Amino acid sequence: MNEAAGRTAGELGGIGFGYRPRAPWACDPAATRGRLQPEAESRTRTPFQRDRDRIIHSTAFRRLKHKTQVFVAHEGDHYRTRLTHSIEVAQIGRALARALRCDEDLAEAVALVHDFGHTPFGHTGEDALDAKMAALGGFDHNAQSLRIVTSLERRYAEFDGLNLVWETLEGLVKHNGPLTGPHAGSAGKPVPESILDFDRRFPLRLDSFASLEAQCAAIADDIAYNAHDLDDGLRSGLLTLDMLDGLALTGAILKEVRALYPGLDPVRTGHELMRRQITAMVEDVIATASANLEAIAPASSDAVRAAGRSIVAFSEEMAEREKELKAFLYANLYRNEAVMAVRTRAERIVNELFDAYMADPRAMPEGWREGLDRAPEAVKARDVADFLAGMTDTYAIREHRRLFDHTPDIG
Repeated sequence: MNEAAGRTAGELGGIGFGYRPRAPWACDPAATRGRLQPEAESRTRTPFQRDRDRIIHSTAFRRLKHKTQVFVAHEGDHYRTRLTHSIEVAQIGRALARALRCDEDLAEAVALVHDFGHTPFGHTGEDALDAKMAALGGFDHNAQSLRIVTSLERRYAEFDGLNLVWETLEGLVKHNGPLTGPHAGSAGKPVPESILDFDRRFPLRLDSFASLEAQCAAIADDIAYNAHDLDDGLRSGLLTLDMLDGLALTGAILKEVRALYPGLDPVRTGHELMRRQITAMVEDVIATASANLEAIAPASSDAVRAAGRSIVAFSEEMAEREKELKAFLYANLYRNEAVMAVRTRAERIVNELFDAYMADPRAMPEGWREGLDRAPEAVKARDVADFLAGMTDTYAIREHRRLFDHTPDIG
């Protein structure tokens, strides 16, 4: 337990914390459960603010700039990347946390770190690595995010990783719900061993729900990508506004926009659709979560964890509309023939790089290859997966060109 636990902001000597009144159910940075490696507290930042800053200054955060969201980055300068997506999630997460009187900094930290473990080329890279690692524990981007912030980032003199506080790590691991116990939502999928191993050293209560702040970050993720994937789809020409008329959520908004602004050009119409969709979803979540909080009346953040369900959620009507929108995006964008063609070529790059490094670890740079030629197969494979997962799209393509005579054209 951190020595600062239970002390007020004033007792901590904070001179720049920017504290706001919090509800009883919010996580209190002055009562954090602390860090795996004890550290002196900052006089100018709360532990949650400090975590957010460490996340922003990390190498993994900068790499998100050149990691695919839906469209490979060099297909166009204006498509979202993992970095811009994470920033949008953080903005929405903060707005939700503010409305629900939670700790905005914790919600922001969880939002900014949630995609650290994603591979190059989006879910294509993850699927390829998961298949390669199937006999050795598989590959899971959420578990990889935890590995990055607890081990793979090496910036500090006294510890590996970022040494984030318990509440941030809990939010990272459980933002989509419990991993074990009766409320686990993984549909029988085993918990990655790297998460279980860390949990044995620093228990994260894997059978409980996460804090309200982490729940804000999780649903902000859904709100953000439902909107910006539509926006990118429209920009690419793979989607049209007419295709959205038949959906309950987008159809109603488009009808409203066209009535207010007859003759508005398609680009501005699309932007109006996106901002109004985000507003509608955010307001729905705030109303639903507020009603849930009134009904449950959790007296602490631990009461939120023990509530037995997510408190930050869509209403039943919005949940149905969001489900319809996701199904539409899956069928018309994520599985579009042009997108799938790029996925096939990206999958080949990841597969061939993995096989090349496994065959000869000396092909990897210094700092990664040492001792791998004598390491057990499982250790070598996990190190290769770590190296590959950390690559940006551009670096993966460059490495493939270095090692192979022909590299598939991506985008």
